[in-house]
Amino acid sequence: MKQFLQVTGLLLVMFMFNSCGYNRMVALDEEVKSAWSQVENAYQRRADLVPNLVATVKGVANFEQETLTKVIEARSKATGVTIDPTKITPDAIQKFQEAQNELSGALSRLLVSVEKYPELKANQNFLELQSQLEGTENRISVERKKFNETVQAYNTYVRKFPANIIAGMFGFQQKGYFEADQGAEKAPTVDFGK
Repeated sequence: MKQFLQVTGLLLVMFMFNSCGYNRMVALDEEVKSAWSQVENAYQRRADLVPNLVATVKGVANFEQETLTKVIEARSKATGVTIDPTKITPDAIQKFQEAQNELSGALSRLLVSVEKYPELKANQNFLELQSQLEGTENRISVERKKFNETVQAYNTYVRKFPANIIAGMFGFQQKGYFEADQGAEKAPTVDFGK
């Protein structure tokens, strides 16, 4: 009789966890981790392009060394910030995003300064790297969007009743989102008078 009660109790507990969403939370958590790894892959692809871009630009005489140094430093900082996929908090996402934004800014300044160097703009290797970089930026945008959608599904599920009770019992906490850069809501001012 005791063994029967143990088996029945075990089956009841398994049914409760399944019907209260524990298994669904695990699946959604894994989807968030997978989406995060795709975000990291896209950013890593960009980071891998930077040394080739810098080497190509260095080949042009009199190119601004300060601009190249800032790109190299920003790349180092961006690749140094990592997030444990089990701890994707809003603060962790913000720190990661800040480091990536610094690299984006440095790359933008580099590409703007290239305009002064016609021989670089005609360099086939540079043009190919620039095209790959643009494609990578698009991939980053797509992967960030997919990540946010996955996080939204996860966060919604762990906040719903009765799943929120099980989530609290087993430490399923809300995940952080990528957010628009500060000031992104304002359109840039264009002045053709200068």
